[in-house]
Amino acid sequence: MLQLPLGVRLRDASRLESFRPGANAAAVHALRNVGAAAGAARVIWLWGARGSGRTHLLQAVCSAAGAADRGSAYVPLAEVAAIGPGLLSGFEHLAVVALDDVERVAGDERWERALFSLYNAIIESAAALVVAASVPPVAAGWRLGDLASRFSAATVFHLRPLEQADLLAALQQRASLRGLELPADSAEFLLRRYPRDMHTLCAVLETLDEASLVAQRRLTVPFLKEVLERRRWITD
Repeated sequence: MLQLPLGVRLRDASRLESFRPGANAAAVHALRNVGAAAGAARVIWLWGARGSGRTHLLQAVCSAAGAADRGSAYVPLAEVAAIGPGLLSGFEHLAVVALDDVERVAGDERWERALFSLYNAIIESAAALVVAASVPPVAAGWRLGDLASRFSAATVFHLRPLEQADLLAALQQRASLRGLELPADSAEFLLRRYPRDMHTLCAVLETLDEASLVAQRRLTVPFLKEVLERRRWITD
């Protein structure tokens, strides 16, 4: 796998198998087939609210493609855009290129021309391009008409929030990946008190993991209250 010079690393938990699809099963199915089957989507655009799983899915696709000879690259544009579009040079030789927060560079002529060149080169090299944004392609604010039309022709998936049961299961699964047992009543306690997105909930889990290890206590509701009140993370 190609690593960026800034030390960007993929999260170990970011796997397609660890993503609870809920209403997003079609998106997950398409991503499983990226670069693997004839007729599979070559350019995929994922969009949704913060915490909808965009970054998880991009990193999961890169992890899945990482063992291939041609490798993959995950590019978090919100973090690395200041380097300039030259960092995309040579990416068309990879099996999968995943661009996160792509709307962050919309309107920048240099970046748009670099993306247009990358798009065309990837199509010619039989690679795959997966991008994620908070908006669909038509709302990204492109200035370059040719680039706008290219992305508008992508396979687009709107990532939907998980329903209560799926969100509960996803939270328990993430805890299990950390070696933690999160009882249903404790998971429900967290869902009642925090924004219902996995980004926030996983940050809370990380805090609880550390506290549980130090105190050698299970993640019961009283222990959760104790830790989160001490850190002023409890919300009404």
